[in-house]
Formats: sequence, C-alpha cells, structure tokens
Amino acid sequence: MVRRRRRKCMSKNIDPLTLEAGSPENPSIFGKYLLLGLVARGGMAEVYRAKRLKKEEGLIALKAMRTKLLKEQKYIDMFLAEGTLGRMLQHPNIVETHEGGRHKNVYFFTMEYIAGKDLTHVLRKVQLADQRLPVPVAVYIAQKSADALHYAHTLTDKDDNCLNLVNRDVSPSNIRISYDGEVKIIDFGIARAKNRATSEIGTLKGKFSYMSPEQIRGLPLDGQTDIFSLGIVLYEMLTMERLFKGESETVLMEKVRQSVIPPPSTINKRVSPELDEVVLKALSRDKKQRYQTAGDLAAALLKLLEPYKFSVNELGDLMKRLFHDDYVKDKEVAVIASTLDSQFQMVDTGKTESFESLIDENFDVTGIMEMEVDMDPWEEEEENDPGEEGNSDDPAPPGEFMTHDPAPPAPAPPQANKASMDPNKLIFTLLGVTAFALIVTVIIIVLKKL
Repeated sequence: MVRRRRRKCMSKNIDPLTLEAGSPENPSIFGKYLLLGLVARGGMAEVYRAKRLKKEEGLIALKAMRTKLLKEQKYIDMFLAEGTLGRMLQHPNIVETHEGGRHKNVYFFTMEYIAGKDLTHVLRKVQLADQRLPVPVAVYIAQKSADALHYAHTLTDKDDNCLNLVNRDVSPSNIRISYDGEVKIIDFGIARAKNRATSEIGTLKGKFSYMSPEQIRGLPLDGQTDIFSLGIVLYEMLTMERLFKGESETVLMEKVRQSVIPPPSTINKRVSPELDEVVLKALSRDKKQRYQTAGDLAAALLKLLEPYKFSVNELGDLMKRLFHDDYVKDKEVAVIASTLDSQFQMVDTGKTESFESLIDENFDVTGIMEMEVDMDPWEEEEENDPGEEGNSDDPAPPGEFMTHDPAPPAPAPPQANKASMDPNKLIFTLLGVTAFALIVTVIIIVLKKL
C-alpha cells in the first residue's frame, strides 16, 4: 500500500501527458482514433486504451512516444524500431502490433488490447488469497511463453536471414494473461540481436531478479538467457516465492551468479520429479546443461501438460474469478466503445505519416535495438495497469514474493539520546541501585555488631 501511494505522489511531479487521455464516457480524438483513457506511462512512452473510428473492431492499445524525448534522434529511432519489430513478430503468444506513424509530431503505434492482467498481478492476487497457482496453470503459461520465445529467437528477415533476437527482459510483468486465458509476451522493447549483444560491463537492462548468470556478468547473450529467465518465472509460479532475493543489489547479483537452486518440490509437494527436472535444467548455470532452445523447453513442458488434459478455458475461468470486478468493468468499457462510431466524426484533420514513410529501406532495426542509453526509458515511471484504476489501494504483496528488486537497506536508526531513556528501564535501574545499597548497609551493620 505504501508503494502505491508513493507512486501517486510521484505522478504529481511528472510531465503532462503527450495526448489528452479521454475516457469511455468522454473520449478524445487523435487522428483516426478515439482515446478512452490512460493505461500506463513509462519513461519513453504512454499507452492509451483506444478505438479506431469507423472500424468494426474492438478496443486497441495506442502507444505514444513522450514529447520530451523528441530532441534526441536516438529515442525516436528506438521507438520506431520497437514498432517495426513488433509488426514483424506475428505469433499468437506475442502481443500483435498493428500500424503506426507520426501525427501532429507525435510518434505512435497501435497494438491489440489484451483485457486481463500481467502475471505479477496474478501471482500477487493468488498469494493474498493464501493459495497456490495450480501446477498445470503454471506449466501452461510457461509452455506458451517458451513457444513465443522460440519463434522470436528464430525469426528471419525478408532475405531469410535469422535475426537472432533476444528479449533480455522475460519476467512476470511482461507476460500478460487475458480474461479468456490467452498468454501473451507484451514487451520486446529491449530486444537485441545476438551478434550485437555485447555491451559495457555493468550496463544491464531488465530486472536483476530475472537475469541469467551470463547476463549479470555482462557476457554476450543468446536465446538461452531468455530460457533461464523463463525458468525463474516458472519456478516462482510453482513455489509462490522469489527465487533470487537479497538485501542489496550486490547480494542479489551474486546469488544469480552462483545459481544454487533447490528443486521447487522442496517448497511445493505437488511438483513432480519430472517437472523438477525440467525446471532445474532450464535454470542450469552451465549453458551446455541448459535447454539449447526455447523450443526444446516448450516441448518438454507440453509433454508434462498432456496428462492434465488442460484447457485454456480453465485459465480463463481462474482469471475471471480472481479479477471479477475488473473483468466486468472491461466488458462495460467494450460495450461503450462499440457505440461510439455513431456519436463521433473524424474532425482531427492533422496529417498522419505512416511507418513506411518514416523508415527508409536501410533502417537497421536490430542495430537500433542494440543501442545503449543513459537511462532505461521504458521503466522510469509507471501508472495503472489496464483496467486497474479502481485498485490503487490494494495491499502490497507479502514479503516472501516481492514483485520488484529490493531497495538498498535503509540506514540504521540514530541511537537514542541518553536523556530520553525509556521510563520503565529507568525505574528498574533505580530499584536495582536502591536494593544494592540496602544490602551493603545491612552487611556493614552486621559487621559492626561482630
């Protein structure tokens, strides 16, 4: 609760929104889109719930680059590269990117809107209910995520050259679960090419708790780093505990380097020996012992899932139970959005330039995604999760499953002033001194009589 309130206080001091956010009841117009409210805000971009005018389609998400970054071309290139890469990634378990460009000097692109929650919120909700995520649910989410990663790792360009993409940021916050049970990886914003993967030691993107040992060391990366990170996510889904945690970043990073990992069955007895073996292989510190491809991991998980006869509807039903109020609210917004075409005309006459007109044929997507910048512009600030406007006072997750890397230990409290000694201690001290004095007096009297 404290963490969320601190976020609210921070939001009062941040820059104005790039676009007028609007709401379902009072949308704002941006080009050919109606904006129905802010979903999230990061250091580089803002995401809005939106609907395309005169299109018989549901809600979409519109991601707009923040205007404060327009002064530097590298940020524009990074944003365009993410949108371009997103349109290349066409897989049922990766969020789909539709179209984009520039309108009134605002760079944007649109994506499918996933009505649901990210895995961080799912784990938090399950834990607060003093429950565990069912084993087949955890295996299913990991299997679909591994399948998506394998697709990205083997993606080729128009000349059939493998791009060797590496996500580098696989974590619960980047895996989204829809209310229908769909599993989507939602962010390839810091993906990079394998043959350009080296960087200065210490220049680390992503989250320490979900990094591989080689990523922590600043070594060259390939798809196996994503396998290790997904192994961490699977471990935490099965145990409902953070795998790597420490009182400081230094301690945390050392634990990742060592990667001494007990089988998840030591915490959750419902985990089978076969599943233990799969998890520990994904989390092997030695890359030679780890799964060589995300496809191999996906196949192993699918084999374990078969006896459960698991259906996607089971995950959808679980999501609707866990987040019933938010599910109902999202449905209501969708209904309102479906009636807006008859109420609005396209009156925003500003020119919209397409992605194709902004990017020439020599635009190096993988090279740009490789760029290092002084800050991680995607995670500087944060706002509400989609559909979560009414949940800002949810209690924070229990300490055993922290959803963010630990902050450095707080400084030790100042020593109490001697003059402000606790009254009870003072009384006991005085009584002790008095008793000692009486004993000494009695001894002296007895000795004199002798």
